[in-house]
Amino acid sequence: MATAREQLATCPEQEGSDTLASRRGRHRRASQLARAILTGFERHYSFFAEITSDARQRFERADWNAVRESSAQRISFYDVRVRETISKLHSTFEIDCLDEPLWQEVKRVYTDLLRHHSRPELAETFFNSVFCQLFARKYYHNDNIFVESTIDREELAARYRVCMSFHPRAAGLEQCVWEILSAFYFSIPYEDIDRDVQRIAEAFRERAPQAAARMEELRIDVLESPFFRNKAAYLIGRVTWDDEMEPFVTPLINNEQGAIRADTLLTTREQMEAVFNFARAYFMAKTPVPAATVAFLQTLMPDKPLAEMYMSIGFQKQAKNEFYRDFLAHLAQSTDEFKLAEGTPGMVMLVFTLPSYGYVFKVIRDRFPPPKDVTHEQVKQRYQQVKLHDRVGRMADTLEFSDVAFPLDRFPPELLAELRSEIPSLLEFDGDVLVIKHLYIERRMLPLNLFLEEADFEERSAVLDDWGLAIKQLMAVNIFPGDLLFKNFGVNCLGKVVFYDYDEIAYLTDCNFRRIPAAMTPEDELSAEPWFSVGPHDIFPEEFPTFLCQDPEVRQILNETHPELFDYRYWRARQQDIRNGAHGDVFPYSSQIRFPHPQ
Repeated sequence: MATAREQLATCPEQEGSDTLASRRGRHRRASQLARAILTGFERHYSFFAEITSDARQRFERADWNAVRESSAQRISFYDVRVRETISKLHSTFEIDCLDEPLWQEVKRVYTDLLRHHSRPELAETFFNSVFCQLFARKYYHNDNIFVESTIDREELAARYRVCMSFHPRAAGLEQCVWEILSAFYFSIPYEDIDRDVQRIAEAFRERAPQAAARMEELRIDVLESPFFRNKAAYLIGRVTWDDEMEPFVTPLINNEQGAIRADTLLTTREQMEAVFNFARAYFMAKTPVPAATVAFLQTLMPDKPLAEMYMSIGFQKQAKNEFYRDFLAHLAQSTDEFKLAEGTPGMVMLVFTLPSYGYVFKVIRDRFPPPKDVTHEQVKQRYQQVKLHDRVGRMADTLEFSDVAFPLDRFPPELLAELRSEIPSLLEFDGDVLVIKHLYIERRMLPLNLFLEEADFEERSAVLDDWGLAIKQLMAVNIFPGDLLFKNFGVNCLGKVVFYDYDEIAYLTDCNFRRIPAAMTPEDELSAEPWFSVGPHDIFPEEFPTFLCQDPEVRQILNETHPELFDYRYWRARQQDIRNGAHGDVFPYSSQIRFPHPQ
Protein backbone atom coordinates (compact mmCIF):
# COMPACT_ATOMS: atom_id res chain seq x y z
CA MET A 1 0.00 0.00 0.00
CA ALA A 2 1.32 3.45 -0.87
CA THR A 3 2.24 5.83 1.92
CA ALA A 4 0.24 9.00 2.51
CA ARG A 5 2.91 11.14 0.90
CA GLU A 6 3.18 8.81 -2.09
CA GLN A 7 -0.56 9.14 -2.55
CA LEU A 8 -0.01 12.87 -3.06
CA ALA A 9 1.09 12.12 -6.59
CA THR A 10 0.79 14.54 -9.46
CA CYS A 11 -2.76 15.47 -10.30
CA PRO A 12 -3.96 14.06 -13.59
CA GLU A 13 -3.55 16.56 -16.40
CA GLN A 14 -6.77 17.98 -17.74
CA GLU A 15 -7.01 18.05 -21.52
CA GLY A 16 -7.18 21.57 -22.92
CA SER A 17 -6.56 23.06 -19.50
CA ASP A 18 -3.83 25.50 -20.63
CA THR A 19 -6.22 28.29 -21.68
CA LEU A 20 -5.79 31.95 -20.80
CA ALA A 21 -8.50 31.66 -18.17
CA SER A 22 -6.90 28.59 -16.60
CA ARG A 23 -3.49 30.27 -16.54
CA ARG A 24 -4.97 33.29 -14.80
CA GLY A 25 -6.77 31.05 -12.35
CA ARG A 26 -3.58 29.09 -11.67
CA HIS A 27 -1.63 32.30 -11.09
CA ARG A 28 -4.29 33.58 -8.68
CA ARG A 29 -4.25 30.30 -6.76
CA ALA A 30 -0.44 30.24 -6.82
CA SER A 31 -0.34 33.77 -5.41
CA GLN A 32 -2.68 32.78 -2.60
CA LEU A 33 -0.57 29.71 -1.76
CA ALA A 34 2.68 31.68 -1.87
CA ARG A 35 1.34 34.39 0.44
CA ALA A 36 -0.05 31.78 2.85
CA ILE A 37 3.38 30.12 3.11
CA LEU A 38 5.13 33.45 3.57
CA THR A 39 2.61 34.38 6.27
CA GLY A 40 3.50 31.11 8.01
CA PHE A 41 7.16 32.03 7.84
CA GLU A 42 6.55 35.52 9.21
CA ARG A 43 4.59 34.02 12.08
CA HIS A 44 7.51 31.68 12.81
CA TYR A 45 10.04 34.49 12.75
CA SER A 46 7.98 36.70 15.03
CA PHE A 47 7.98 34.00 17.72
CA PHE A 48 11.69 33.36 17.13
CA ALA A 49 12.51 37.08 17.40
CA GLU A 50 10.39 37.55 20.52
CA ILE A 51 12.05 34.81 22.56
CA THR A 52 15.45 35.92 21.26
CA SER A 53 14.86 39.56 22.20
CA ASP A 54 13.94 38.54 25.74
CA ALA A 55 17.46 37.13 26.22
CA ARG A 56 18.60 40.55 27.42
CA GLN A 57 16.07 40.56 30.28
CA ARG A 58 16.94 36.98 31.27
CA PHE A 59 20.62 37.94 31.40
CA GLU A 60 19.93 41.09 33.41
CA ARG A 61 17.82 39.10 35.91
CA ALA A 62 20.47 36.34 36.07
CA ASP A 63 17.59 33.92 35.45
CA TRP A 64 19.73 30.99 34.33
CA ASN A 65 16.90 28.46 34.47
CA ALA A 66 14.92 30.60 32.04
CA VAL A 67 18.01 30.92 29.83
CA ARG A 68 18.18 27.15 29.39
CA GLU A 69 14.44 26.68 29.04
CA SER A 70 14.13 29.37 26.37
CA SER A 71 17.01 27.92 24.38
CA ALA A 72 15.30 24.54 24.20
CA GLN A 73 11.92 26.13 23.49
CA ARG A 74 13.21 28.21 20.59
CA ILE A 75 14.48 25.12 18.77
CA SER A 76 10.98 23.60 18.72
CA PHE A 77 9.30 26.69 17.23
CA TYR A 78 10.16 25.96 13.62
CA ASP A 79 8.52 22.55 13.28
CA VAL A 80 5.38 23.81 15.04
CA ARG A 81 5.01 26.69 12.59
CA VAL A 82 5.60 24.41 9.58
CA ARG A 83 2.85 22.06 10.78
CA GLU A 84 0.51 25.02 11.34
CA THR A 85 1.16 26.27 7.81
CA ILE A 86 0.53 22.86 6.28
CA SER A 87 -2.71 22.55 8.21
CA LYS A 88 -3.75 25.98 6.93
CA LEU A 89 -2.96 25.01 3.34
CA HIS A 90 -4.99 21.81 3.65
CA SER A 91 -8.01 23.51 5.18
CA THR A 92 -8.01 26.53 2.87
CA PHE A 93 -6.90 25.06 -0.44
CA GLU A 94 -7.93 21.38 -0.08
CA ILE A 95 -4.56 20.09 -1.30
CA ASP A 96 -4.77 16.37 -1.96
CA CYS A 97 -2.24 15.94 -4.77
CA LEU A 98 0.69 17.66 -6.40
CA ASP A 99 -0.09 19.87 -9.39
CA GLU A 100 3.49 20.53 -10.52
CA PRO A 101 2.73 23.43 -12.91
CA LEU A 102 0.78 25.09 -10.11
CA TRP A 103 3.54 24.64 -7.53
CA GLN A 104 6.21 25.82 -9.93
CA GLU A 105 4.12 28.96 -10.33
CA VAL A 106 3.88 29.14 -6.52
CA LYS A 107 7.68 29.12 -6.35
CA ARG A 108 7.94 31.90 -8.96
CA VAL A 109 5.45 34.10 -7.10
CA TYR A 110 7.16 33.36 -3.79
CA THR A 111 10.52 34.35 -5.30
CA ASP A 112 9.03 37.68 -6.39
CA LEU A 113 7.68 38.27 -2.87
CA LEU A 114 11.21 37.90 -1.48
CA ARG A 115 12.88 40.50 -3.72
CA HIS A 116 12.90 43.16 -1.03
CA HIS A 117 12.69 40.88 2.00
CA SER A 118 15.33 41.19 4.74
CA ARG A 119 15.38 37.45 5.54
CA PRO A 120 14.82 35.85 2.13
CA GLU A 121 17.15 32.88 2.63
CA LEU A 122 15.23 31.82 5.75
CA ALA A 123 11.94 32.22 3.90
CA GLU A 124 13.21 29.99 1.07
CA THR A 125 14.08 27.29 3.60
CA PHE A 126 10.61 27.55 5.16
CA PHE A 127 9.07 27.07 1.71
CA ASN A 128 11.20 23.96 1.22
CA SER A 129 10.12 22.55 4.59
CA VAL A 130 6.44 23.00 3.76
CA PHE A 131 6.73 21.47 0.30
CA CYS A 132 8.81 18.52 1.45
CA GLN A 133 6.31 17.60 4.15
CA LEU A 134 3.46 17.82 1.66
CA PHE A 135 4.90 15.78 -1.20
CA ALA A 136 7.15 12.81 -1.91
CA ARG A 137 10.95 12.92 -2.27
CA LYS A 138 10.94 12.35 -6.03
CA TYR A 139 9.58 15.88 -6.46
CA TYR A 140 12.45 17.54 -4.55
CA HIS A 141 14.20 19.30 -7.42
CA ASN A 142 14.96 22.91 -8.24
CA ASP A 143 11.86 23.45 -10.37
CA ASN A 144 9.70 22.86 -7.31
CA ILE A 145 11.82 23.93 -4.34
CA PHE A 146 14.88 26.06 -3.62
CA VAL A 147 17.58 23.44 -4.02
CA GLU A 148 19.62 26.40 -5.28
CA SER A 149 19.03 29.70 -3.55
CA THR A 150 17.95 32.72 -5.61
CA ILE A 151 19.37 35.16 -3.04
CA ASP A 152 22.23 37.55 -3.72
CA ARG A 153 23.73 37.47 -0.23
CA GLU A 154 26.51 39.92 -0.97
CA GLU A 155 24.00 42.53 -2.14
CA LEU A 156 21.82 41.82 0.88
CA ALA A 157 24.75 42.22 3.29
CA ALA A 158 25.83 45.45 1.56
CA ARG A 159 22.30 46.87 1.71
CA TYR A 160 21.96 46.50 5.48
CA ARG A 161 24.48 47.73 8.04
CA VAL A 162 24.39 45.66 11.22
CA CYS A 163 27.29 47.14 13.18
CA MET A 164 28.30 50.34 14.97
CA SER A 165 31.72 51.87 14.29
CA PHE A 166 34.08 53.49 16.78
CA HIS A 167 37.34 55.38 16.09
CA PRO A 168 40.12 55.46 18.72
CA ARG A 169 41.82 58.36 16.93
CA ALA A 170 39.00 60.71 17.89
CA ALA A 171 39.53 60.72 21.68
CA GLY A 172 41.86 57.83 22.46
CA LEU A 173 41.45 54.10 23.04
CA GLU A 174 40.01 54.35 26.55
CA GLN A 175 37.26 56.73 25.45
CA CYS A 176 36.51 54.45 22.50
CA VAL A 177 36.15 51.42 24.81
CA TRP A 178 33.92 53.44 27.15
CA GLU A 179 31.65 54.32 24.22
CA ILE A 180 31.46 50.64 23.19
CA LEU A 181 30.52 49.46 26.68
CA SER A 182 27.97 52.28 27.01
CA ALA A 183 26.30 51.65 23.65
CA PHE A 184 24.09 48.72 24.67
CA TYR A 185 21.87 50.27 27.37
CA PHE A 186 21.60 47.42 29.86
CA SER A 187 19.03 48.04 32.58
CA ILE A 188 21.60 47.19 35.27
CA PRO A 189 24.83 49.16 35.70
CA TYR A 190 28.41 48.12 35.28
CA GLU A 191 30.10 47.07 38.48
CA ASP A 192 32.92 49.52 37.70
CA ILE A 193 32.94 50.74 34.11
CA ASP A 194 36.12 52.78 34.52
CA ARG A 195 37.98 49.71 35.77
CA ASP A 196 36.65 47.61 32.86
CA VAL A 197 37.61 50.28 30.34
CA GLN A 198 41.16 50.31 31.68
CA ARG A 199 41.41 46.51 31.68
CA ILE A 200 40.13 46.17 28.12
CA ALA A 201 42.42 48.93 26.83
CA GLU A 202 45.46 47.42 28.51
CA ALA A 203 44.55 43.93 27.26
CA PHE A 204 44.13 45.28 23.73
CA ARG A 205 47.58 46.87 23.75
CA GLU A 206 49.10 43.68 25.13
CA ARG A 207 47.17 41.05 23.13
CA ALA A 208 46.81 42.87 19.80
CA PRO A 209 50.11 44.75 19.52
CA GLN A 210 50.01 44.91 15.71
CA ALA A 211 46.63 46.63 15.78
CA ALA A 212 47.53 48.84 18.73
CA ALA A 213 50.57 50.14 16.86
CA ARG A 214 48.25 51.59 14.19
CA MET A 215 45.97 53.39 16.64
CA GLU A 216 45.40 56.42 14.41
CA GLU A 217 44.16 54.20 11.57
CA LEU A 218 41.94 51.84 13.57
CA ARG A 219 38.21 51.40 13.32
CA ILE A 220 36.36 49.10 15.72
CA ASP A 221 33.08 47.69 14.38
CA VAL A 222 30.71 46.05 16.88
CA LEU A 223 27.51 44.18 16.03
CA GLU A 224 24.45 46.10 17.20
CA SER A 225 23.11 43.30 19.40
CA PRO A 226 24.95 41.47 22.17
CA PHE A 227 25.16 37.70 21.67
CA PHE A 228 23.67 35.97 24.71
CA ARG A 229 24.50 32.40 25.71
CA ASN A 230 24.57 30.59 29.05
CA LYS A 231 25.65 33.14 31.67
CA ALA A 232 27.34 35.69 29.41
CA ALA A 233 26.59 38.46 26.92
CA TYR A 234 29.22 38.78 24.20
CA LEU A 235 29.97 42.05 22.44
CA ILE A 236 31.12 40.80 19.03
CA GLY A 237 33.39 43.13 17.09
CA ARG A 238 36.37 43.49 14.80
CA VAL A 239 39.32 45.84 14.56
CA THR A 240 40.17 46.98 11.03
CA TRP A 241 43.07 48.93 9.55
CA ASP A 242 44.35 48.98 5.97
CA ASP A 243 43.45 45.49 4.70
CA GLU A 244 43.92 43.86 8.12
CA MET A 245 41.24 42.65 10.49
CA GLU A 246 41.21 41.03 13.96
CA PRO A 247 38.47 40.11 16.46
CA PHE A 248 37.49 42.39 19.33
CA VAL A 249 35.19 40.28 21.53
CA THR A 250 34.25 41.22 25.08
CA PRO A 251 32.20 38.79 27.22
CA LEU A 252 30.13 40.48 29.91
CA ILE A 253 29.22 38.67 33.13
CA ASN A 254 26.32 39.29 35.50
CA ASN A 255 27.76 39.29 39.03
CA GLU A 256 24.33 38.15 40.33
CA GLN A 257 24.32 41.16 42.67
CA GLY A 258 22.70 43.63 40.30
CA ALA A 259 25.64 44.62 38.11
CA ILE A 260 27.71 43.44 35.15
CA ARG A 261 31.42 43.40 34.44
CA ALA A 262 33.73 42.70 31.51
CA ASP A 263 35.28 39.24 31.89
CA THR A 264 38.08 39.41 29.31
CA LEU A 265 39.02 40.56 25.83
CA LEU A 266 39.43 38.08 22.96
CA THR A 267 41.63 39.24 20.10
CA THR A 268 42.55 36.17 18.02
CA ARG A 269 40.62 34.20 15.42
CA GLU A 270 41.36 30.99 17.31
CA GLN A 271 39.67 32.41 20.41
CA MET A 272 36.70 33.61 18.40
CA GLU A 273 36.30 30.24 16.68
CA ALA A 274 36.26 28.60 20.11
CA VAL A 275 33.41 30.92 21.11
CA PHE A 276 31.49 29.88 17.97
CA ASN A 277 32.49 26.22 18.20
CA PHE A 278 30.04 23.60 16.88
CA ALA A 279 29.98 21.88 20.28
CA ARG A 280 28.37 24.88 21.98
CA ALA A 281 24.73 25.90 22.24
CA TYR A 282 23.25 28.50 19.93
CA PHE A 283 23.51 32.22 20.69
CA MET A 284 20.49 34.41 21.22
CA ALA A 285 21.06 37.64 19.30
CA LYS A 286 18.82 40.02 17.39
CA THR A 287 19.51 39.37 13.71
CA PRO A 288 16.94 41.30 11.65
CA VAL A 289 19.07 40.62 8.56
CA PRO A 290 20.73 37.24 9.22
CA ALA A 291 22.71 37.26 5.97
CA ALA A 292 24.34 40.56 6.96
CA THR A 293 25.20 39.24 10.44
CA VAL A 294 26.67 36.08 8.93
CA ALA A 295 28.68 38.15 6.44
CA PHE A 296 30.14 40.16 9.35
CA LEU A 297 31.11 36.97 11.17
CA GLN A 298 32.65 35.52 8.01
CA THR A 299 35.11 38.40 7.85
CA LEU A 300 36.60 37.06 11.08
CA MET A 301 36.06 33.31 10.53
CA PRO A 302 36.40 32.89 6.75
CA ASP A 303 37.03 29.15 6.96
CA LYS A 304 33.98 28.37 9.06
CA PRO A 305 31.25 26.67 6.98
CA LEU A 306 28.18 28.75 6.23
CA ALA A 307 26.00 26.08 7.85
CA GLU A 308 27.82 26.45 11.17
CA MET A 309 27.48 30.23 10.98
CA TYR A 310 23.69 29.99 10.77
CA MET A 311 23.66 27.25 13.40
CA SER A 312 25.58 29.43 15.85
CA ILE A 313 22.90 32.15 15.75
CA GLY A 314 20.03 29.71 16.20
CA PHE A 315 18.85 29.00 12.66
CA GLN A 316 19.34 25.24 12.68
CA LYS A 317 16.95 24.59 9.76
CA GLN A 318 18.82 27.11 7.64
CA ALA A 319 22.03 25.38 8.68
CA LYS A 320 20.68 22.07 7.39
CA ASN A 321 19.79 23.70 4.08
CA GLU A 322 23.24 25.30 3.73
CA PHE A 323 24.95 22.06 4.71
CA TYR A 324 23.10 20.05 2.09
CA ARG A 325 23.90 22.58 -0.64
CA ASP A 326 27.55 22.47 0.35
CA PHE A 327 27.47 18.67 0.41
CA LEU A 328 25.97 18.47 -3.08
CA ALA A 329 28.64 20.88 -4.35
CA HIS A 330 31.37 18.80 -2.74
CA LEU A 331 30.04 15.60 -4.27
CA ALA A 332 30.09 17.25 -7.70
CA GLN A 333 33.71 18.33 -7.24
CA SER A 334 35.13 15.14 -5.71
CA THR A 335 35.55 11.51 -6.75
CA ASP A 336 36.48 9.61 -3.57
CA GLU A 337 34.27 6.88 -2.12
CA PHE A 338 32.48 6.65 1.21
CA LYS A 339 34.00 4.35 3.81
CA LEU A 340 33.45 3.30 7.41
CA ALA A 341 34.73 5.94 9.82
CA GLU A 342 37.91 5.19 11.73
CA GLY A 343 37.62 4.13 15.32
CA THR A 344 35.99 1.30 17.23
CA PRO A 345 32.61 0.39 15.68
CA GLY A 346 29.70 1.20 17.94
CA MET A 347 27.02 -1.30 18.87
CA VAL A 348 24.20 1.19 18.32
CA MET A 349 25.39 3.49 15.55
CA LEU A 350 27.03 2.65 12.23
CA VAL A 351 29.25 5.53 11.14
CA PHE A 352 30.64 6.21 7.67
CA THR A 353 32.37 9.17 6.09
CA LEU A 354 33.73 10.63 2.87
CA PRO A 355 37.51 11.07 3.32
CA SER A 356 37.59 14.39 1.47
CA TYR A 357 34.74 15.83 3.56
CA GLY A 358 35.04 16.81 7.22
CA TYR A 359 31.88 15.14 8.49
CA VAL A 360 30.61 11.72 9.52
CA PHE A 361 27.21 10.17 8.78
CA LYS A 362 25.67 8.21 11.66
CA VAL A 363 22.79 5.75 11.28
CA ILE A 364 21.02 3.69 13.95
CA ARG A 365 21.54 -0.03 13.46
CA ASP A 366 18.44 -2.18 13.02
CA ARG A 367 19.54 -4.52 15.85
CA PHE A 368 21.62 -3.94 18.98
CA PRO A 369 23.68 -6.82 20.39
CA PRO A 370 23.79 -7.48 24.15
CA PRO A 371 24.46 -5.88 26.56
CA LYS A 372 22.86 -2.84 24.90
CA ASP A 373 19.39 -2.37 26.33
CA VAL A 374 17.99 0.58 24.42
CA THR A 375 15.33 1.11 21.76
CA HIS A 376 15.56 3.07 18.51
CA GLU A 377 13.13 5.62 19.88
CA GLN A 378 15.24 6.11 23.02
CA VAL A 379 18.33 6.73 20.89
CA LYS A 380 16.49 9.39 18.89
CA GLN A 381 15.20 10.97 22.10
CA ARG A 382 18.73 11.19 23.50
CA TYR A 383 20.06 12.89 20.39
CA GLN A 384 17.19 15.35 20.66
CA GLN A 385 17.97 15.81 24.35
CA VAL A 386 21.50 16.89 23.42
CA LYS A 387 20.15 19.23 20.74
CA LEU A 388 18.01 20.98 23.35
CA HIS A 389 20.65 21.01 26.08
CA ASP A 390 23.52 23.32 27.00
CA ARG A 391 26.46 21.54 25.35
CA VAL A 392 29.15 23.71 27.03
CA GLY A 393 31.58 22.97 24.21
CA ARG A 394 31.75 19.29 25.14
CA MET A 395 28.98 17.62 23.11
CA ALA A 396 29.00 17.63 19.32
CA ASP A 397 25.99 19.19 17.66
CA THR A 398 24.24 17.05 15.06
CA LEU A 399 22.17 17.73 11.98
CA GLU A 400 19.29 15.27 11.69
CA PHE A 401 18.13 14.40 8.17
CA SER A 402 15.46 12.23 6.59
CA ASP A 403 15.45 10.73 3.07
CA VAL A 404 19.00 11.73 2.13
CA ALA A 405 19.95 10.78 -1.43
CA PHE A 406 23.54 9.65 -2.08
CA PRO A 407 25.13 8.71 -5.42
CA LEU A 408 25.17 4.91 -5.36
CA ASP A 409 28.42 4.65 -7.33
CA ARG A 410 30.33 6.35 -4.48
CA PHE A 411 29.68 3.38 -2.17
CA PRO A 412 32.18 0.52 -2.55
CA PRO A 413 30.80 -3.05 -2.40
CA GLU A 414 32.11 -3.73 1.11
CA LEU A 415 30.40 -0.65 2.57
CA LEU A 416 27.16 -1.42 0.72
CA ALA A 417 27.26 -4.95 2.14
CA GLU A 418 27.71 -3.51 5.64
CA LEU A 419 24.76 -1.15 5.17
CA ARG A 420 22.55 -3.92 3.79
CA SER A 421 23.44 -6.08 6.77
CA GLU A 422 23.11 -3.50 9.53
CA ILE A 423 20.45 -0.98 8.41
CA PRO A 424 18.28 -2.65 5.75
CA SER A 425 15.14 -0.93 7.06
CA LEU A 426 16.68 2.49 6.37
CA LEU A 427 17.77 1.84 2.79
CA GLU A 428 15.95 2.58 -0.45
CA PHE A 429 17.50 2.08 -3.89
CA ASP A 430 16.22 4.31 -6.67
CA GLY A 431 18.18 3.78 -9.87
CA ASP A 432 21.65 5.25 -9.37
CA VAL A 433 20.68 6.78 -6.03
CA LEU A 434 20.88 5.33 -2.52
CA VAL A 435 18.38 6.91 -0.13
CA ILE A 436 18.97 6.64 3.62
CA LYS A 437 15.72 7.32 5.42
CA HIS A 438 17.18 8.69 8.66
CA LEU A 439 20.66 9.78 9.74
CA TYR A 440 22.69 12.21 11.80
CA ILE A 441 25.61 14.27 10.55
CA GLU A 442 28.44 15.50 12.79
CA ARG A 443 31.80 17.17 12.43
CA ARG A 444 34.51 14.52 12.04
CA MET A 445 36.97 14.24 14.93
CA LEU A 446 39.84 11.92 15.79
CA PRO A 447 38.58 9.34 18.32
CA LEU A 448 40.30 9.85 21.66
CA ASN A 449 41.42 6.22 21.93
CA LEU A 450 43.26 6.53 18.59
CA PHE A 451 44.78 9.85 19.65
CA LEU A 452 46.14 8.23 22.82
CA GLU A 453 47.71 5.36 20.85
CA GLU A 454 49.89 7.77 18.85
CA ALA A 455 50.49 10.48 21.47
CA ASP A 456 53.65 10.99 23.52
CA PHE A 457 53.55 11.49 27.29
CA GLU A 458 53.06 15.28 27.14
CA GLU A 459 50.28 14.99 24.57
CA ARG A 460 48.60 12.24 26.58
CA SER A 461 48.81 14.29 29.75
CA ALA A 462 47.26 17.34 28.11
CA VAL A 463 44.40 15.53 26.40
CA LEU A 464 43.55 13.37 29.44
CA ASP A 465 43.51 16.47 31.60
CA ASP A 466 41.07 17.98 29.09
CA TRP A 467 39.02 14.74 29.10
CA GLY A 468 38.62 15.08 32.87
CA LEU A 469 37.71 18.74 32.50
CA ALA A 470 35.12 17.79 29.86
CA ILE A 471 33.51 15.32 32.28
CA LYS A 472 33.38 17.98 35.00
CA GLN A 473 31.88 20.57 32.67
CA LEU A 474 29.19 18.11 31.59
CA MET A 475 28.48 17.40 35.25
CA ALA A 476 27.98 21.14 35.77
CA VAL A 477 25.05 21.09 33.32
CA ASN A 478 23.54 17.87 34.74
CA ILE A 479 24.88 15.47 32.10
CA PHE A 480 26.39 12.04 32.72
CA PRO A 481 27.77 10.60 29.45
CA GLY A 482 26.84 7.05 30.47
CA ASP A 483 29.71 5.36 28.68
CA LEU A 484 33.02 7.03 29.54
CA LEU A 485 35.13 4.88 27.24
CA PHE A 486 37.67 6.90 25.26
CA LYS A 487 36.24 5.62 21.97
CA ASN A 488 33.12 7.68 22.63
CA PHE A 489 35.06 10.95 22.72
CA GLY A 490 36.81 12.81 19.93
CA VAL A 491 39.59 15.39 19.73
CA ASN A 492 38.62 18.40 17.63
CA CYS A 493 40.83 20.69 15.56
CA LEU A 494 41.45 22.91 18.60
CA GLY A 495 42.74 19.95 20.60
CA LYS A 496 39.64 19.87 22.82
CA VAL A 497 37.90 16.68 23.90
CA VAL A 498 34.28 16.41 22.74
CA PHE A 499 31.73 13.71 23.59
CA TYR A 500 29.76 12.31 20.64
CA ASP A 501 28.11 8.98 21.57
CA TYR A 502 24.71 9.67 23.07
CA ASP A 503 22.91 6.33 23.28
CA GLU A 504 23.58 5.96 27.04
CA ILE A 505 23.51 9.62 28.05
CA ALA A 506 21.58 10.46 31.23
CA TYR A 507 20.89 13.34 33.56
CA LEU A 508 23.41 13.33 36.38
CA THR A 509 20.65 13.68 38.96
CA ASP A 510 19.02 10.46 37.73
CA CYS A 511 22.11 8.39 38.56
CA ASN A 512 22.92 6.61 41.82
CA PHE A 513 26.63 6.86 42.54
CA ARG A 514 27.81 4.20 44.99
CA ARG A 515 30.88 2.79 46.63
CA ILE A 516 31.55 -0.90 46.00
CA PRO A 517 30.69 -2.79 49.22
CA ALA A 518 33.49 -4.76 50.86
CA ALA A 519 33.58 -8.46 49.95
CA MET A 520 32.28 -10.77 52.65
CA THR A 521 34.58 -13.67 51.72
CA PRO A 522 37.69 -14.28 49.54
CA GLU A 523 35.44 -16.26 47.21
CA ASP A 524 33.34 -13.15 46.63
CA GLU A 525 36.37 -11.21 45.42
CA LEU A 526 37.30 -13.96 42.94
CA SER A 527 33.77 -14.36 41.58
CA ALA A 528 33.03 -13.26 38.02
CA GLU A 529 29.70 -11.91 39.25
CA PRO A 530 29.28 -9.04 41.75
CA TRP A 531 28.64 -10.08 45.35
CA PHE A 532 26.26 -7.16 45.83
CA SER A 533 23.03 -6.03 44.23
CA VAL A 534 23.23 -3.55 41.34
CA GLY A 535 20.29 -1.37 40.33
CA PRO A 536 19.69 -0.08 36.79
CA HIS A 537 20.91 3.42 37.70
CA ASP A 538 23.80 2.38 39.96
CA ILE A 539 27.25 3.65 39.01
CA PHE A 540 30.54 2.85 40.77
CA PRO A 541 33.16 5.52 39.97
CA GLU A 542 36.01 3.54 41.55
CA GLU A 543 35.61 1.09 38.65
CA PHE A 544 36.27 3.74 36.01
CA PRO A 545 40.08 3.32 35.81
CA THR A 546 39.68 -0.43 35.32
CA PHE A 547 37.42 -0.37 32.30
CA LEU A 548 38.77 2.85 30.78
CA CYS A 549 42.22 1.62 29.93
CA GLN A 550 44.77 -1.09 30.71
CA ASP A 551 47.72 1.17 29.87
CA PRO A 552 49.53 1.90 33.19
CA GLU A 553 50.78 5.28 31.93
CA VAL A 554 47.26 6.41 31.10
CA ARG A 555 46.01 5.24 34.50
CA GLN A 556 48.80 7.12 36.22
CA ILE A 557 47.95 10.33 34.37
CA LEU A 558 44.26 9.98 35.22
CA ASN A 559 44.99 9.41 38.90
CA GLU A 560 47.28 12.44 39.00
CA THR A 561 45.08 14.89 37.07
CA HIS A 562 41.50 14.10 38.14
CA PRO A 563 41.52 11.54 41.02
CA GLU A 564 38.21 12.89 42.36
CA LEU A 565 36.40 11.48 39.30
CA PHE A 566 36.91 8.01 40.79
CA ASP A 567 35.32 8.90 44.13
CA TYR A 568 31.57 8.46 44.42
CA ARG A 569 31.41 11.30 46.97
CA TYR A 570 32.58 13.81 44.39
CA TRP A 571 29.77 12.83 42.02
CA ARG A 572 27.19 13.04 44.80
CA ALA A 573 28.42 16.50 45.72
CA ARG A 574 27.95 17.68 42.12
CA GLN A 575 24.43 16.21 42.12
CA GLN A 576 23.66 18.22 45.23
CA ASP A 577 24.98 21.38 43.58
CA ILE A 578 22.49 20.91 40.75
CA ARG A 579 19.62 20.17 43.13
CA ASN A 580 20.50 23.36 45.00
CA GLY A 581 20.13 25.34 41.77
CA ALA A 582 23.84 25.98 41.22
CA HIS A 583 24.78 26.62 37.59
CA GLY A 584 28.43 25.99 36.80
CA ASP A 585 30.50 28.62 35.02
CA VAL A 586 31.79 27.18 31.73
CA PHE A 587 33.37 29.70 29.37
CA PRO A 588 34.83 29.08 25.89
CA TYR A 589 38.20 30.60 26.70
CA SER A 590 41.04 29.93 29.09
CA SER A 591 40.64 31.00 32.69
CA GLN A 592 44.17 32.37 32.44
CA ILE A 593 43.06 35.29 30.25
CA ARG A 594 40.07 36.27 32.38
CA PHE A 595 40.32 39.57 34.20
CA PRO A 596 40.82 39.27 37.99
CA HIS A 597 37.59 38.76 39.87
CA PRO A 598 36.82 41.59 42.28
CA GLN A 599 36.93 40.59 45.91
